[in-house]
Amino acid sequence: MESLNLTLRDVPNEDRPRERMLQFGASALSNAELLAILLRTGTIAESAVRLAQRVLQEAGGLRDLVDFRTEELIRIKGIGSAKALQIQAGIELGRRLAKTALPDVVTVRSPEDAANYCMEDMRYLKKEHFVCLFLNTKNHIIGQETLSMGSLNASIVHPREVFRAAIQRSSASLICVHNHPSGDPSPSPEDIGMTRRLIEAGEIIGIDVLDHIIIGDQRYVSLKQQGLL
Repeated sequence: MESLNLTLRDVPNEDRPRERMLQFGASALSNAELLAILLRTGTIAESAVRLAQRVLQEAGGLRDLVDFRTEELIRIKGIGSAKALQIQAGIELGRRLAKTALPDVVTVRSPEDAANYCMEDMRYLKKEHFVCLFLNTKNHIIGQETLSMGSLNASIVHPREVFRAAIQRSSASLICVHNHPSGDPSPSPEDIGMTRRLIEAGEIIGIDVLDHIIIGDQRYVSLKQQGLL
């Protein structure tokens, strides 16, 4: 059974890791302080930080703590089943994070990059889909959203919907993409007019509309490359 708890409110400021983490960030904390945050409380005789220091000492350090079984943790004075499971949950999250690979970052350097990114998903669609690719300041794609699905020959998009989605993602810029189900990517006057309205709205908001790509069957047209923007 766990000892009577001493909460973090009951200990001196220098032993309050949560307050230090709020003020200085997690990287400023020692292993014992981070472990104390997982433990949440100490015992009647020692603060959570002191308890965490003793746990690390008895385990032989952070690396050896990783291999401790539940029964071994419970044998440490002041560690009951709840605290043992809290420690193991934190360790397991660390393990899973270490195994998680960063997603591939797609950088748009040309209209071809944007077209290739969307081509296979959009070239067979039977209706027009208007998609926005949202980019950060390094032209990495940070999001994608289908904002409109039109009829066989029309796609209606309002600037409000486009820039609401861009602002939600903190985008620095965006690229519009839509498909022509006919397979012919030639832009219509409506495509050009809509894009110019979006560019004007973006200038007011401070989010650049870099291009509008029209996807056909294994081919595309960039309005920017065509000098239509």
